[in-house]
Amino acid sequence: MPHIVCHYSASPDMPPILDVMLGLHHAAASTGVVQADDLKIRALPFSDYLVAGEERSFFHISLYLLAGRTPEQKERLSIALRQELAELLPGITSISIDVRDMDPQAYKKRLLDSPPRSARQA
Repeated sequence: MPHIVCHYSASPDMPPILDVMLGLHHAAASTGVVQADDLKIRALPFSDYLVAGEERSFFHISLYLLAGRTPEQKERLSIALRQELAELLPGITSISIDVRDMDPQAYKKRLLDSPPRSARQA
């Protein structure tokens, strides 16, 4: 269930985003707070941005979790993700993580056991 949503500057010093997402997946799963099979990660680049009034590079994560994790668990996740980004993105000016609780009663999802037939035929 955990969702990691990445917003980042589309700058020349950004490495391939798939490498970053795989690093984040590993870092989050290694904390033991979330399960690797449950993680969903997506990333959105921004070509127009300002950091402190200037066009400086950034990487921001919003991590959405069902409510119920302790503050210590959330901090462990936040630190692990920040550390991974710092290693993967040494030249990025601003790295930030925001952990958000989701209301388990209001959160709804649908999962398929296998891809829809039309997707399998493609």
